[in-house]
Amino acid sequence: MNASTAKLIAIRGRWALAAIFLANGFLTGSWAPQIPVFLTRLEISKFTLGLLILLFGVGAVVAMTWCGHLISRHGSRTVLRWFALCGSLGLMVVALAPDVPLAAVAMIIFGGSIGGMDVAMNANAVVVERRLSRAVMSSSHGFWSLGGFAGGGLGGFAIQHYGHLVHAAAVTAFAFAVIAVAVRHLLAEDRPQAAEHHKFALPANPLVYLIGLMALLAMISEGAVLDWAALYLRQELGADLAVAGLAYAGFSGVMAVTRFFGDGIRNRFGAVTTLRASALVAAVGMLVAGLAPSPWLAIAAFAFCGFGIANMVPIIFSAGGNQEGMSSGTGMSVVTTIGYCGILVAPSAIGFVAEHSSFGPIFITMSGLLIIVLLMAGLAHRAEFAPAPAE
Repeated sequence: MNASTAKLIAIRGRWALAAIFLANGFLTGSWAPQIPVFLTRLEISKFTLGLLILLFGVGAVVAMTWCGHLISRHGSRTVLRWFALCGSLGLMVVALAPDVPLAAVAMIIFGGSIGGMDVAMNANAVVVERRLSRAVMSSSHGFWSLGGFAGGGLGGFAIQHYGHLVHAAAVTAFAFAVIAVAVRHLLAEDRPQAAEHHKFALPANPLVYLIGLMALLAMISEGAVLDWAALYLRQELGADLAVAGLAYAGFSGVMAVTRFFGDGIRNRFGAVTTLRASALVAAVGMLVAGLAPSPWLAIAAFAFCGFGIANMVPIIFSAGGNQEGMSSGTGMSVVTTIGYCGILVAPSAIGFVAEHSSFGPIFITMSGLLIIVLLMAGLAHRAEFAPAPAE
């Protein structure tokens, strides 16, 4: 294979991966406007809703825990293909659930497929970066946010005018079509993954766990907007369903635009400096959202928060996937698993607090967590991108 053909294949793999990120974001963003309907359709309390979202996190974390092992054995391309095709059906399974027990099972399935897909696609992004000798993680996450923006923005309108089942069916059809085409062009690793993880074991390097803690704090805040911003606007600030869906849409839309510039920003100012500035901006936006007296100010504040959070998770994930002494799949599995523990723990805790007070103090607390990420940002120095050495 000559150099031009190899480069063409790598570029095709990069855009195929971008399509996978977009589909994952579209599925996740489409879940956000389904949440108020889910609450009223099953006639459950906010605390019970939090427990059901907790099961989404359980499914995601269980899948993520084993995903690094699967990637070490089979490669990120193979693992991503299967999780992505299964994940495209997840929202439809949840929308069809007629009662709480079946909804619980559906949430575990949805969470597991999306979680495994998340680890595998981020590990494959590290493969693409090494093949192209340039950073693509932030722009890949930009496509995820673009999908989230489209899913959140269109979802409220579609549900309000056509119902939640029609909406879920349309989302499923679109995601499956995109994924079915994209998986044919994904890149495979150049050589077998590190033999240390042909059997399941945890890495000994403590730094990867601290990076995972940063991911957890960032993703708690991101998950709080995904799972609760629509209810916050609808129940406490008086927004209708279509406007309430704009909270996560604005958050994801600004993240998408910012992430498309994120690789250039990271290369120019450095990963650590970019992470510190991003955490500060995100903390300010979350604080204003928690204090907002009107839905439109809250939407603007969530959008500003998205501007800050945009490059936090890509930088943290890139640092996790480039740790010394372990494969990219193993490092990514640890960091994403710990990060998604924020989605595992936070929803039920937020639901419990909201049941006894309000959502405003919750978002103010999220601002404090983002300040902690700012203080830990120096640990992400492995995200300073450098091409892999020649063999």
